[in-house]
Amino acid sequence: VQLVESGGGLVQAGGSLRLSCAASGSTFSINAMGWYRQAPGKQRELVADITSSGGSTNYADSVKGRFTISRDNAKNTMYLQMNSLKPEDTAVYYCKAEAVRWVGVNIPFDYWGQGTQVTVSS
Repeated sequence: VQLVESGGGLVQAGGSLRLSCAASGSTFSINAMGWYRQAPGKQRELVADITSSGGSTNYADSVKGRFTISRDNAKNTMYLQMNSLKPEDTAVYYCKAEAVRWVGVNIPFDYWGQGTQVTVSS
């Protein structure tokens, strides 16, 4: 599974961005997916995640009411709509896919994208 994020950039506080995460390869093995972020000097943290069907989502308290996670399984793509952005949202945003990997037996495996930079100016 390969994951490629896009949609990051520089935006003023109060603005919006939409991130995309396109999956390729053995996409049939993907289950839940999520968005994480890492700011300079801080640990990577969960922003939001979504089940395989898209029927259930979970958000960090810091983004509830402002961010919306979704996925289009027909397009093998996950999205993160970010509204009312704040300077503290500045970070590299990564997508993660929880999948199953065959190594003689099926084992759970997390795939990560390379990340996309989001910078929110005050």
